[in-house]
Amino acid sequence: MTRNFFVTILAGCAFAGILKADDTRIKIVALGDSITKGVRPGVKVDETFPFYLEQSLRKEKIDAEVVNSGVGSETTSLALARLGKVIALKPRVVAIMYGANDSYVDRGKKESRLTPEAFEANLRKIVAELKAAGIAPILMTSPRQGDKHPLNGAGEHPNVRLEAYMKLTRKVAEDTKTPLVDHYAAWEKINAAGTNISDWTTDHIHLNTRGNREVEEALLPAVLRVVSKAAKDDSR
Repeated sequence: MTRNFFVTILAGCAFAGILKADDTRIKIVALGDSITKGVRPGVKVDETFPFYLEQSLRKEKIDAEVVNSGVGSETTSLALARLGKVIALKPRVVAIMYGANDSYVDRGKKESRLTPEAFEANLRKIVAELKAAGIAPILMTSPRQGDKHPLNGAGEHPNVRLEAYMKLTRKVAEDTKTPLVDHYAAWEKINAAGTNISDWTTDHIHLNTRGNREVEEALLPAVLRVVSKAAKDDSR
């Protein structure tokens, strides 16, 4: 994967060597659902993208702590309900990835768990509350799901609705001038080019170790740029 191609950063700057190991530790929170949580049969804690991110930041001489705050089956509504606890951790950056649960149609239902309007409004509130607390948000689209993922309750492939919700994520990022890491677009392009993205998952949706690596490698440049900008702002 081209490392920076699918990363949209609205304020870029050089980041090499911005912090040394003896400086104040940078705390970063990965906020999301079970895709962020990552741990499942075949995937250990040290094989999740938040863990990989922490290791990569330390290789860049940044003393970082990345807190994995992924919760299985969570929607943006549930994320908002616990956002105060995330803010209380006093992170410098929060990377946000939702949509798979919000857009999903359960068996026996015809509509998504959350309406598109509710999903968009929740994302906007999450971003606004983080910024009000002095925390830099990074929005991420959820990775595209594999072609053989089972159909949802409406008899559709989950990507049908997920794609629409990911368009809303892009819109929120643009409107709020929030950095965006577009995993969905990256995975869609790679899948169309012949790579079976299901091979990056355990079940066409949850990431295996390869999928976690792909997500982390796309997220890392965004985090580096945001942390670099924060460090420069602090030095003024």
